[in-house]
Formats: sequence, C-alpha cells, structure tokens
Amino acid sequence: MSLAAVALVACNPNTDVDDKPEWYYTGGKLGTTTNLTSMTFRQPTPATENAGLGTMFAQGDQIAEKPFVTNDEGRLHGLGPVYVRASCQHCHPNYSHGTSVPEGRYDAANVGNGTLLVVINPATQGYVPWLAGMPQLFGAAPFKAPLDPDQITVSWKNATDEHGNKFADGETYELRYPEVTMPNTAVYVYNQGYRDPDGLLESQGYEVKLENTIGVYGSGLLDAIPDQDIIDQYAKEAADGKLKNGLNPAFWDGGFQTSGYYKNDPQWGPKRFTYALTRGPIMDAAGANAIWNITNVTRSDRRYHYLDLNGTIYAEYASKDPEVQKASGKSEEELYNYLLSKELPAEMSDDEFTQVMIWHRGLAVPAARNVDDKQVLKGKELFTQIGCDYCHRPSWTTGPDEIRDPNNFQGFTAAMPKYPNQKIWPYTDMVQHKLHMENDIRTGWCRTTPLWGRGLHRKATGDAYEARMHDTRARNVIEAIMWHGYSSESDAYWPTQQFYKLNKEDRDAVVAFINAI
Repeated sequence: MSLAAVALVACNPNTDVDDKPEWYYTGGKLGTTTNLTSMTFRQPTPATENAGLGTMFAQGDQIAEKPFVTNDEGRLHGLGPVYVRASCQHCHPNYSHGTSVPEGRYDAANVGNGTLLVVINPATQGYVPWLAGMPQLFGAAPFKAPLDPDQITVSWKNATDEHGNKFADGETYELRYPEVTMPNTAVYVYNQGYRDPDGLLESQGYEVKLENTIGVYGSGLLDAIPDQDIIDQYAKEAADGKLKNGLNPAFWDGGFQTSGYYKNDPQWGPKRFTYALTRGPIMDAAGANAIWNITNVTRSDRRYHYLDLNGTIYAEYASKDPEVQKASGKSEEELYNYLLSKELPAEMSDDEFTQVMIWHRGLAVPAARNVDDKQVLKGKELFTQIGCDYCHRPSWTTGPDEIRDPNNFQGFTAAMPKYPNQKIWPYTDMVQHKLHMENDIRTGWCRTTPLWGRGLHRKATGDAYEARMHDTRARNVIEAIMWHGYSSESDAYWPTQQFYKLNKEDRDAVVAFINAI
C-alpha cells in the first residue's frame, strides 16, 4: 500500500462528540467522518475501520483514483477499446460531484469534468441506438473514439423567471442553462457511412443534454435503507396529492412497480441510485456498473464490451475501417468477433473488484457543520416551514443492512462494511419529481438529489462554483432554489414561492443551513 493510501486511512478523526445534535451525524455514528478538510469525501466510515477493512478500502481507493491504461500489463490495465473516462477520479474529483462545465469546447479529458453527454431521440426521450447511453469519447489504438469531443461545444443561455430574477427587496439572481452543439461529423460511425433508420443522425434531429455525476460518498448508507420504507414513502406521496405531476408510472401506477427502466428481478426492490432510478442495490448500482462501462475494463462477471445501445453498430463499422484493420493487422472478421465477444479475459481480478466495492460502500459522509450557529439553526427551521423537507426528506433509519448482490459475484457481500440501525440525514425522499426547467433532464423525471455534504464541494474540488442541479446549471444555492420554481408546473413551485417571500436575512439563513448539511 502506498504512503498516500496509508495517510488517507490514518487521517480520519472520527471522534464521538456527544454534545452534538443527532443531525450532526449525517451518516449516523457508523457512517460519519469529522474530517472536513479537502479530503472529506475520501474518508472511510467508522464501520469500515471497525470491521478491519481499512487496508482493503485503501486498495480500492487506489483503483478508483488512478487512471487505467490501455496495455495488457500492470494492475490497472485493460482500458478500452473505447471508453468514457480513464478513472473514477476524472468524473468524481476527490469523490465529489463533477465540477462546473465552462463555456466553449467540451473538454472531456479534463479531470473533474464529470458531466456526461446524453444523446437522445427527442420524440421518445430514449437514447439513440448508435451511441452508448453514456457515450464514449476516447478510443484505445487501433480503435477510434465513437465521438470526437473536440467538435462538441457547450454554451450557456440566460433564463428569466416570473419575478424577473429579482427578490422584492431588490436583490437579484441569475438563472442559466446549458445548450450542447454536436454536429453529426463528430459521430464516428456516421463518418464511416452509417445512416440512422430514423433519420435523426443524418438530419441532426437528435438532442444532446448534460448530466453531472453525483458524489459517490454515502452510497452504502442509502443502500441500507429498508425497501419497505422507500415503498411507504411512494405510497405517502401518492396519497397526499401534493405533487402536481404525481409519481413516475414506471415506479408507481396505483401500486409500487419494481421493474422501472431496468428489468431487474423484482426481489431486489425499489431502485435508489442515479437520477433516472435505474440502479439498486449498490452491488449492481452506478459504481459497480461504472467501473466496467466507463472504462470498458472487463471482469469475471462482465467479459464483454460496452459499445452502443444497439450492440453491434460500432463493431460493424470499426471492423470495416481500413485504417483500423491496417493498424491492428487483423481482418474484419477478427475485429468484429473481438469487439462482440462475450468471453473476453477478465482484466480486473475478483479481488480488485471486491476492493473497489469495499471502498465504494465504505465512503463516509461529512458531519454537518456549524450546528450551533444561530443563523444555521434558523435556516433549519425555515427549511421545514416553507416545505423544502417534503422532497428533501431530512432523515431515514437504516435497517439490518442485509447486503444483496443481484449479480451473485463470488459471494463477496460478506466482506462489505455494514450500517445497521443508523439514523442518517441525506435530505432526499428517494423519489423522482418534475421541475419543468428550460432544457430539462431527459424524461423530466429526476430523483431528489441528497443534499448531505454538498456545501463542501468547492472545498474538495477547487471548483469556481457549487455545480448544483443535474447539469451544473446552478452556481450557488439561490440559483438552485429558484430553478425549482421556474415553472408553475414544477412539483417544487409552492416551496420556492415561499422562499421568494422571505426577507434577505431569512433567505441567507436557509442558504447557510443548506451549505451546513
């Protein structure tokens, strides 16, 4: 283990501060770190250390931090043949959210640019078949990138709400949203002669959106919330009639639906991860998926490549590319069979994947800050009074935390850190809602993002802004709140208007509280 890894584990002063209120322990006593330095999101939970998993955690951290390479040797080998990013750190700087997206060229190679491209059919809101759901932007020689990021640009547009972006006392705020330009010449298979049967690619009738990564810390704690408690939350929200848009019928249609967008076995219960609620439990969730499909590094349970939604389009056109054939010294048939093989050698060992999952499930949540500050306490009270706590439900209590693995991966779940019977404070209802914003998220449905730790994003990453909302459109808390009420059709319109009516002192108190949790 490297000196850096040793220092990472050692620098975790998780002291028991008995005079603090219970909401200070955002992840409960077993899941909270009191290390609030720039390394705060990288700390192991007390449960991880108590279980003697500190070394395994540090080894997993090294895999998550360092870039994979394209050669066939070394610990982090196997990147490619095409990939989205080379490491977890690229998308999750210091394991926080991705950083704000600047105007201009979409710089995919920049460490910290965790905002991924989402290319969709606007009529169906589904992903296009000629790219992966998370489109790859790089190729490992001799293969070429499915998309050329140098041709993709981001521009920021201004929006004005019904208040003219001004509070009654004269304080102003700004609202902005991104627009992405991607010509069809940026698409590799188009340049190789592929034409979309729907005509979207040829006519450039597709849409491109941005989706920022969320912080990976605290995922194990969300995984420990009992299924039934999440289902009960859906039932409560369905019954009280407070949501203008109701609930997503993919998950609630007069009763709870367990299939959602991904047809996982119903025994695995409600989805709880990603904006679209596509994943859960954590052993088959975003992190377990990303360490494979972001890097295309194979492992024993996924001995195949992640190429495109259709499954064969990239393989067909890459294998026919004369330059790829010449550089590889392989025939069209050999290239095609390699790209589509489901029996490739495992490039990540079972032990390494276990270490990654111990790290992923073992990341702590930072303790709340300034819990005795009068302004923060006033903001906490107002947060509830104006109704923010309806969607941003403050607390949950974990269950026995019986870890489940839909992939049944070598029975490694026994090695994971566990968080039984902890009161945690993520500030999310684990349900999707609609805000009806300009250039909104795909489908309009978005899981309530946990607020815990978000106030430390800039400290952890050095970002110029707070990078809030799904596409980093909100540069600070005020912008994030006012986007919630941009449309009268938003599920959060009423609490946003209550916030608007507050005087500046009270608004500042709400902001201070949100930044403290």
